[in-house]
Amino acid sequence: MIGKLKGTLDEIGEDHCMVDVHGVGYVAYCSARTLAQLPGPGEAVTLYIETYVREDMLRLYGFQSQLEREWFRLLQNNVPGVGAKVALAILSTLAPSDLASAIALRDIATVSRAPGVGKKVAERIVTELKNKAPAYAGSASGTIGLKQELGEGVAAAPVADAVSALVNLGYSRDIAANAIAAAVKSAGEGADSPRLIRLGLKELAR
Repeated sequence: MIGKLKGTLDEIGEDHCMVDVHGVGYVAYCSARTLAQLPGPGEAVTLYIETYVREDMLRLYGFQSQLEREWFRLLQNNVPGVGAKVALAILSTLAPSDLASAIALRDIATVSRAPGVGKKVAERIVTELKNKAPAYAGSASGTIGLKQELGEGVAAAPVADAVSALVNLGYSRDIAANAIAAAVKSAGEGADSPRLIRLGLKELAR
């Protein structure tokens, strides 16, 4: 099995790239986010690879980070009806940290933004991965606990009210939760909602 490719980027296609490794060109299918982050042709590149072997096919899927590859596996291995195509579409739309946050918040609308992911599939993703998402939260790991509490409806009333107030002002639930998480860290667990709202707005104004 191929787990990583390190070589020279030969070309970038609509849904794939080719990496030249000592004269051998490897075609790797990638998410749109990974393709957008690649260097130009002729430059050095490293991709983490998931290898699929079938009776009539050998296909490589490439990722910029090991975390993105882990989400590719997680989605397919734990959510019925999600295959490689849908998993790539999800990772093309949402970064791993954003996907983890959406699942924690039970934000079905955000998950269903990915092409080919309807409401039912999004609900299945949120349900099946709600307990696994925190371990794969990446840069969102610092706020994932609070987001899970909000998603499950068990967050402290001042915190829930503060997040709701920011959402009513037009911020997304994820951005509002990040701001209030920073506010809680600054003000302490016992702060009331008006104080959390003020600190949250201050955080957002930075």
